Amino acid sequence: MGEIRLAAEGDIPRIGQLLLQVAKVHSDIRPDIFKPGLRKYDDEALRAILKDESRPIFVYDEGEGALGYAFCEMQSFGDANLQKRKSLYIDDLCVDERARGKGIGRRLYEHVCAWAKAQGCYDLTLNVWEGNDGARRFYESMGMRVLKTGMETIL
Repeated sequence: MGEIRLAAEGDIPRIGQLLLQVAKVHSDIRPDIFKPGLRKYDDEALRAILKDESRPIFVYDEGEGALGYAFCEMQSFGDANLQKRKSLYIDDLCVDERARGKGIGRRLYEHVCAWAKAQGCYDLTLNVWEGNDGARRFYESMGMRVLKTGMETIL
């Protein structure tokens, strides 16, 4: 069984490969928005994120490199009409397509939830692109529910 740990600079090549898997899902669903074959973060951006304590990246590793990751971002809310609260946003969660169905995604998600709770977060949020039905089913099976709905008109 693997371990979940904070990502390190040595994980960047493997994280990059996983980012390409996510990029393909998004560009297949919305080629009008996402450019095919390009990652969300290049190596330089990943190095910067690894240094930012407010943006932890957790990886699932069985000893041969990351089989999955969860990019997270601490957020704070509270102004004239919003309650003051800390929230953890999952920017990206990926399990290698060859390792899916083994509970890795569930372990990552549960780890992130426990970590967020230990940090005093009120909630955990994320976005799922319309058309990414597998991801939506996964998050719903984790107990997530819709917080708000984004809508568009393509002109």
